[in-house]
Amino acid sequence: MAAAGTRMDKRDWALLVLLSILWGGSFYFTGVAVQELPPLTIVLARVAIAAILLLPVLWICGARLPANLSGWVPFLVMGLLNNVIPFSLIVSGQTQIASGIASVLNATTPLFTVLVMAASGDEPLAARRVVGVLAGLVGVIILRGQGLEFKSGQTLGMALCLGAALSYGVSGLWGRRKLAGVPPLTSATCQLICSSVVMLALAGAIEQPWLLPAPSVQTWLALLGTAALSTALAYVVFFQILVRSGASNVMLVTLLIPVTAILLGHFLLSEPLEASEVIGALIIGGGLLIIDGRMLRSASYFFRR
Repeated sequence: MAAAGTRMDKRDWALLVLLSILWGGSFYFTGVAVQELPPLTIVLARVAIAAILLLPVLWICGARLPANLSGWVPFLVMGLLNNVIPFSLIVSGQTQIASGIASVLNATTPLFTVLVMAASGDEPLAARRVVGVLAGLVGVIILRGQGLEFKSGQTLGMALCLGAALSYGVSGLWGRRKLAGVPPLTSATCQLICSSVVMLALAGAIEQPWLLPAPSVQTWLALLGTAALSTALAYVVFFQILVRSGASNVMLVTLLIPVTAILLGHFLLSEPLEASEVIGALIIGGGLLIIDGRMLRSASYFFRR
């Protein structure tokens, strides 16, 4: 999106924290659903329910769907890059690895995004941003270190999750270039409609969901949670940040997801905070401050005086 900047204000950071909470819950919801349902069926339910929830909101707000096939193409590509491919890869990966490992691998998304944006020429490869992303990734690894148990046979699951992170990075570039000026609600709804059509064809051909045993109430609640919160609401927030501050900034959310998940567990479920979690969170915070750059510029100005 050409109009998007590369700096974030307080509102952008607040939206980023909210998005990290919404997307962080998707790993939990997926971990529940994958016990009873195959991967493509879960993704189909996630995008289809989310699209059904957003359509009435879109109409109430007076927005319109594209009037011709060419108008749907940008949303179809965005749906493939931002929904179909990464969702399918992550859910498939979580059949091989734990959700904690999946969330750490998902945190490589900002690094892929920075590299993709630099290779395309849309954003410069600033050393400060690369250092900040790498510091944040180190923080994520430290923060989730106690929960990481790498076992033999997990290579495929890890590769799938890394593929999802790369797809997210490319989706940021596509959204920046092709969805400029499109309202966030319209972008979210249209890409989910396109994703639903694609996933209906894929899941129908490969898994035939209508032949599966009826899932439990717990699984239905997990599907509703991942659709309503981690998809419908999350993508409205996602496109709002993308419009305001650019692809590289919105993808920083994956560094925050493990932090918010642990803090929610501590404050809502009274789970204890480990020293490694505190240290990891502080390192992630330092990495985000480096990326933001304002504190470094203020310090530089102070020492020059």
